[in-house]
Amino acid sequence: MKILVIGSGGREHAIVWKINKSPRVKKIFCAPGNAGISEIAECIDIKVEDVEGLVSFAKREGIDFTVVGSEAPLVLGVVDRFSKEGLKIFGPTEKAARLEGSKVFAKEIMARYGVPTADFSVFSDFNLAKAHIKKTPVVIKADGLCAGKGVIVAGSADEAESALYEIMVENKFGKAGSKVIIEDCLEGEEASILVFSDGKNFIPLVSSQDHKRVNDFDLGPNTGGMGAYSPAPAVTDSIFDRILKEVISPVICGMEKEGMPYRGVLYAGIMLTKDGPKVLEFNVRFGDPETQVVLPRMKSDLVDFLFDAAKGSLAGKAIEWDRRSSVCVVLTSGGYPGEYEKDKPILGFEEIKKIEDITLFHAGTKLEKPETRVERRRYLTDGGRVLGVTGLGNTIKEAIEKTYRAVDKISFKGMHYRRDIGAKALHISA
Repeated sequence: MKILVIGSGGREHAIVWKINKSPRVKKIFCAPGNAGISEIAECIDIKVEDVEGLVSFAKREGIDFTVVGSEAPLVLGVVDRFSKEGLKIFGPTEKAARLEGSKVFAKEIMARYGVPTADFSVFSDFNLAKAHIKKTPVVIKADGLCAGKGVIVAGSADEAESALYEIMVENKFGKAGSKVIIEDCLEGEEASILVFSDGKNFIPLVSSQDHKRVNDFDLGPNTGGMGAYSPAPAVTDSIFDRILKEVISPVICGMEKEGMPYRGVLYAGIMLTKDGPKVLEFNVRFGDPETQVVLPRMKSDLVDFLFDAAKGSLAGKAIEWDRRSSVCVVLTSGGYPGEYEKDKPILGFEEIKKIEDITLFHAGTKLEKPETRVERRRYLTDGGRVLGVTGLGNTIKEAIEKTYRAVDKISFKGMHYRRDIGAKALHISA
């Protein structure tokens, strides 16, 4: 089987890495991929937004199955286009992808089908939105896709007004900020729950927790994710069952009733409040960096479940999991999520390979162009989030220690990372 994976980040590297373990797969392509992915797949220079280019490549190369990693092509309708051409593909349709493509749409679906979430109001006018702020803290969200950065927790009226001004007046996120949601700020422990869905049936993946803020102790601006761990001890068996019953099932059933059955992976960002689990957001693809801690724990063949979800035959299936814990620490360029420099040489790869149960997932990397044919090519930084270092351990504590020992082997100019990934899990499980 020839498989095409669409995307270029750490999430896609983890997907390609896991797909590469399947005996069903003969060849993997990735568009556009990155330096790490190029070690196990053929990277194709096609942007994720170039839907027609992706369709043409899949037809020309005889791709048997395509897996969409990033959200942008899903929102642009890549699944619809592939399906129209008779090409098999994993992911939701353009209409179903609005669960992530429009936060307003997601809130409306939740309201219609009784899914617990924060109270909210929607605005397209800056002055009306500003006048709505009566109490803080509040959460302000740009309606559209913002690469994980369009959510701002405002602790004061001044912060809220500043956030609204950036989004709605300065157009910091472009068209994504033409509408905003202002919602109550939920308190509690966060968790990420992912499921495979075939439109009617769904199979849950193991729980995980992301770390959104750029600095230790959850300080600083939101990012695409600074690290994750799995399982999340705060998600007990009873809470997990409650999330599946009160959140996942109503949404999957509701989307079918709306005439847009959801096939793909559905990600629910959950806040575990004192009143029970409530939805923070939905994503219509694998989480990043959650994928980098969930897939290393998956013992089953990922391709089987992706294929069965795409063709509507998940009923009766179950995933086998490694009982060990996993932790991922994301290494970023200095300045991220703001401005940052690229092209910094990365050192330490050979040392990492010597450590058992450690996997390095590339996100923003590229290979240096050699000056001579015999010169060894170096890895260079090429993005805000550069690498994800994932470690497995018998306990969360062991996984944390092993991962940070590996992190110490890596270096590049300006490298930044959080030093408290997984600390909450130690507190909860203590």
